[in-house]
Amino acid sequence: MSRHTSSQFAFLRQSEIRNMSIECAKVSGINLAQGVCDTEVPEAVRQGAADAMEAGTNIYTRYDGLSELRMAIARKFERETGLTADPEREVLVTSGATGAFYAACAALFDRGDEVILFEPFYSYHLDTLQALGVTPRLVPLELPDWSFSIAALRAAISEKTRAIVINTPGNPSGKVFSRAELESIAELAREFDLYVITDEIYEYFLYDGHQHVSFAALPDMRDRTLCIGGFSKTFSITGWRVGYLLGNAELCDKIGQVHDLLYVCAPAPLQIGVARGLEALPAEFYANLRQEYARKRELLCRALERAGLTPHIPSGAYYVLANAERLPGASAKERALSLLARTGVAAVPGSAFFRSDRGSTLLRFSYAKREAELRQACQNLASLQL
Repeated sequence: MSRHTSSQFAFLRQSEIRNMSIECAKVSGINLAQGVCDTEVPEAVRQGAADAMEAGTNIYTRYDGLSELRMAIARKFERETGLTADPEREVLVTSGATGAFYAACAALFDRGDEVILFEPFYSYHLDTLQALGVTPRLVPLELPDWSFSIAALRAAISEKTRAIVINTPGNPSGKVFSRAELESIAELAREFDLYVITDEIYEYFLYDGHQHVSFAALPDMRDRTLCIGGFSKTFSITGWRVGYLLGNAELCDKIGQVHDLLYVCAPAPLQIGVARGLEALPAEFYANLRQEYARKRELLCRALERAGLTPHIPSGAYYVLANAERLPGASAKERALSLLARTGVAAVPGSAFFRSDRGSTLLRFSYAKREAELRQACQNLASLQL
């Protein structure tokens, strides 16, 4: 039997996030590696999906999703940005935010094109570009506040550059791009006629007075922006795979065709559950979400400090990058395995989010966990005392 496999995907390896989840399961540890978000699903979302199943909403949807959800997303977008989006032509329901990103990149870019990512990056963004033969150009975010140099961003743009990807709030850094930073990126997008793809899935996870600014809401940016979001994190439904993409009608049509080819559609009854959640949950739900995760952030960061793993306090999302250079090991992976062996707590090697060696002394921890399990993890970590 032939054992030939595609050279296009030869670079792919199982992600360090999943690797550490597997290692964690072997020792029955506490998984702070993968942002599985195993917290309670809001009743309106859960019951909405159940009702839809019982009512027979179990077949293929339109390629761009059910109208009830597209309209709910458009209303959400208008409430939060003041901009309108036509639910018939400018909203796509996708197979998660990752499905939206892959379909957008496949629809817009050719092999040999270049796209700019900020480093540390979400590894799925990098791998998607590489799978499509698109060259990622990296611009470093620098500590202590994950700032970037506009000169470095300009220098990364070439005649082959087609887009800039912005993840805000960011995974793994927790960076929230300020309006001033986004406006500086917008100037370059106009100057060089670039698309801007924004991954805004952590938009409600914000701390210390930080505000989320959607890039599409900046002056003259609506038509060149592809705004990607989802509900995995906000509603604790990471396994449902319901996301969305907003863009102009021409781009949405092409991206929608690609998404149809790759995924057909997001699960029909789960789309209804998400739509019911968007319509039924009050502003108080999102305020409580921020408060809950701010408390969990504080809990984990205090434990990391006591352990001797100095955390870089995130401004958003639900991850912490911590300095692990005091753990034994010659690499971030060895340090992560050492921590797991000593405490039973799994984290992701920071090298998964960098091409440079800047991640070699970092570990990423997720605090999207139920309270009791997170407290036990923090107790385990605090006993380390390096």
